[in-house]
Amino acid sequence: MLKLEDCVVQNGAFTLSADFTVEQGARVAVIGPSGAGKSTLLEAIAGFLQVTQGRILWSGQDITAQPPGQRPVAMLFQEDNLFAHLTVAQNVGLGLRPDLKLTVSDKETVEQALDRVGLGGLEARKPGDLSGGQRSRAALARVLVQRRDLLLLDEPFAALGPALRAEMLDLVRDLAQETGATLLMVSHQPEDARRIAGQAIFVAEGKAHAPQPTDRLLDDPPEALRAYLG
Repeated sequence: MLKLEDCVVQNGAFTLSADFTVEQGARVAVIGPSGAGKSTLLEAIAGFLQVTQGRILWSGQDITAQPPGQRPVAMLFQEDNLFAHLTVAQNVGLGLRPDLKLTVSDKETVEQALDRVGLGGLEARKPGDLSGGQRSRAALARVLVQRRDLLLLDEPFAALGPALRAEMLDLVRDLAQETGATLLMVSHQPEDARRIAGQAIFVAEGKAHAPQPTDRLLDDPPEALRAYLG
């Protein structure tokens, strides 16, 4: 399980506190007003921001001081972060080896990941030759090959249309179920949270609250969330 134990995260002048547990294999939405600290929370878990107080534990192991590359975490950002000069296969291969010195086994892993996200046969294309949805799939494949236990999504599909976004969310849900990964996903869309996550973490006023059932939170939202949702 993931445990944030009396954590305080400093991001410039902004301070976020968090003290909660996420069960292993859970799918959790992270919701709240803009600027409340949702991305800050994910970046602290991933190790891109350090906690100034408290501990972060995964399966009982203290990972608070571990650099991002040593944590059991794969993160999908708002931008797909694909390199325009590399092929789709090479972009995905970066998830395995930053120097792209891929073994035969590595190349098979990349090929399998591309097949799983529906990009089989497009290995040699460049990102500029792909649609927005295909680029999102390529970025997801790069996360998939890392085979990490904790998957963090920071609104990676926000720029997609409703139908394509729903398709990508379903794919992420299916992949998380297949791999048993624990999923935390930042979203501004209540329907996305309901679609993919049985639990939700509400972030507001400098605090990330403990997970609670998504439907319960959205059906009877606290005042700060009600004001945001309108």
